[in-house]
Amino acid sequence: MRPDYSGGSLVNLVASIVAARGGRPLHEPLKKFPRISSDGEKTTNIVLLIIDGLGDNYLQRRGASALGKRRRGSMTSVFPSTTASAITTSYTGCTPLEHGLTGWFTYFGEAGCVSAALPFRSRGDMALLSARGVTPEQVYTSPSLFSSLAVKSIVVSYRDIIDSHYNSIHCRGAEKLAYEKADDFVDQVERAVKSSTEKKFVYAYWPHYDQTSHRFGSQSEQAAAEFATIDGAFDEIVARLAGTDTLLIATADHGFIDAPHEECLEWPAALSPMLRFPLCGERRVVYCHVHSPKDFIERARECFNGKADVMPSEQLVDEGWFGPGRPHARLKERVGDVTLVMKERYTVKDWVAGEARWLHIGNHGGTHEDEMLIPLILEEA
Repeated sequence: MRPDYSGGSLVNLVASIVAARGGRPLHEPLKKFPRISSDGEKTTNIVLLIIDGLGDNYLQRRGASALGKRRRGSMTSVFPSTTASAITTSYTGCTPLEHGLTGWFTYFGEAGCVSAALPFRSRGDMALLSARGVTPEQVYTSPSLFSSLAVKSIVVSYRDIIDSHYNSIHCRGAEKLAYEKADDFVDQVERAVKSSTEKKFVYAYWPHYDQTSHRFGSQSEQAAAEFATIDGAFDEIVARLAGTDTLLIATADHGFIDAPHEECLEWPAALSPMLRFPLCGERRVVYCHVHSPKDFIERARECFNGKADVMPSEQLVDEGWFGPGRPHARLKERVGDVTLVMKERYTVKDWVAGEARWLHIGNHGGTHEDEMLIPLILEEA
């Protein structure tokens, strides 16, 4: 499944919200629900709740729920269908082509190493990139959308990450409110909405369902319990915001698949000498920086034999997978020379010094519809 950047993706939802809050969207609005931008202009408050990892297919399989009964349809995520790419889109309105954060692990030429893009740390030793003399402004170059809006903006996020290097850039122009538990989350969203009678945009982020689904699997009892927590919190938010003239929009950055053990592949030793750097991207979408792309592609297709599509990275760019727009100045180095898009539920992993040798059960980043489809949930309070 490919992202629907022509009017049916997260990019387009963000464009609709930007238009509704008096900003200039970078892309066309969401086609299926034009009321978000048109009616939203008159609404006092717009709240965007992003539940990290909550795929649309998962939501529909859960049966009766507060979130499910307010579901209005589905959209696609971006490519790759992963937090680093999609959350950055939600903060900037840019496509991955434009903002250049193309996966969890990314080669940052500014730092001269493969890095974990959101923690702002080098892969393996997890040292802050600032130790290499790199600033967040050098890596995160797309401006946040908040300062461009004609209304007050407030971000509600988890206390452990709200003041991260990543958020220091992407939350510029917004007031920040931190929470620790679900009750705090509800309180802070209510506080943000009721803080004044002026028009506002409230951006609220919930990371815990994603974290649990990675560790235990998206079909696990633990993930179901975490879903129940945010579902209950959402229902409470709806109740508390009654009468506040608020449009509440909930969605996700991506969905999940669970990878069975037999489909979790080790990086072939025969390919390692052909790499210039450790692997980048995700276990589901892998960027390879190689000495000879032609030789590598031929050898990789032999090694993976039907388990991955192996292609020049520029082919994905040219075909529009990363979206429309003006390419980020460092896009080429960030997507490498060759990309492996894993098929079915296959994943692949290499290892570097300092990394614990364990694998997530739940994964995302790829093109399976369980990863790519995200819900559109609407409630008018």
